[in-house]
Amino acid sequence: MQTDDADAMLDRMLKGDLSELLSISYVVLANNQVTNRHIERLHDMPVQCWSALLATVTFPGLRARDLMALFPRPQNTLSRALALLQTRGLIEQRPCPQDARAKRLYPTPAGNDVLAVIRQTARQRQEEIFGVLDDTERATFLALCHKIAAGPNMVRSDVMTDQPNRTGIPFDAGVPDARSPRDSGDRGFSSGK
Repeated sequence: MQTDDADAMLDRMLKGDLSELLSISYVVLANNQVTNRHIERLHDMPVQCWSALLATVTFPGLRARDLMALFPRPQNTLSRALALLQTRGLIEQRPCPQDARAKRLYPTPAGNDVLAVIRQTARQRQEEIFGVLDDTERATFLALCHKIAAGPNMVRSDVMTDQPNRTGIPFDAGVPDARSPRDSGDRGFSSGK
């Protein structure tokens, strides 16, 4: 089927054999395009930073490793996010009373203030997206999301293991300037506003 109709192409993709994965991916990616871009522009803060700030405000005293359970991201990504938040004076690390080697994360008053602004806009965005659902549909959607999130294969996979590329086709085959995701040129975030 050849078409230039983006809506028809999206409809076909979302109803294909990968409909569940592609549907949730589309919702997440489309929202990220709007929400994260807004927060990055307004606060110069990528998603991993504002989500870490949200967790720190919600659970004062959590450990950095707790963030990985809440927002599955590579450890180095979370470490950079925490460094940026700390540099900007939005969070602080304090020694854990039970283990001086461990650090606990706490929001600063400035961190609480920044998150309040982000949270207000995010609530409006949430309503903008989910306003197409009635209360029953919203409750069903959330219950299903929670069930999937609590499932044993959400952050690991038996079928998608971290094995080397077995297709025999290099990632950048035929593309002279292609870079692997590990060589994206991203050397971290800016630390200023």
